Amino acid sequence: MAKILYVKANPKPEQSRTFQISETFIQAYMEHNPGDEIITLDLYKEGISWLKADDIKAAADLSIEEQRQHPVLKYAYQFAEADKYVFAEPMWNLSVPAILKGYFDYVCVSGITFKYTAEGPVGLCTGKRAINIATRGGLYSEGPGTDYEMGDRYLRTIMAFLGITDYETIFADGLDIIGNDVDAIMNAAIKAAREKARVF
Repeated sequence: MAKILYVKANPKPEQSRTFQISETFIQAYMEHNPGDEIITLDLYKEGISWLKADDIKAAADLSIEEQRQHPVLKYAYQFAEADKYVFAEPMWNLSVPAILKGYFDYVCVSGITFKYTAEGPVGLCTGKRAINIATRGGLYSEGPGTDYEMGDRYLRTIMAFLGITDYETIFADGLDIIGNDVDAIMNAAIKAAREKARVF
């Protein structure tokens, strides 16, 4: 049985086009993998905030069991114990919502999700898979817009840093461009979500 960590980063769940795609993916995944466990982590409901100096100091001298329950370190342990990852977020200002970056500041903990060696940092989450589901108002998957896309690029890079190189993306681009067929774009992304969920 695999453990899937489903990380959601959008404060507008009722109107979220991103979640229309990601929820389709999760539903289709469960149809094909009914024995797997889905852990849903809605970052806005979690109230993820920015790491402060006091947070880091408070976690320094705890036992392993205390660390697992600590409000700062629990996310790193949860991440390390998952087998697969599903991220769902819109593009904001050319990148991911800040709360998702804040979340990775909790996740990236030396000795839990990566380690330092004589050759530099090495990810400890090897042999795992990740998929990113993103919606974007403009065109960023091809053409000149690719130079400005820093959201999916960031996630792909941070996954590799943690040792996760089996990474792919489902995206819906151009949703806010006047004249685009938004329904067609969304339907294509939803279809892709169903297909990728079968083999994830």
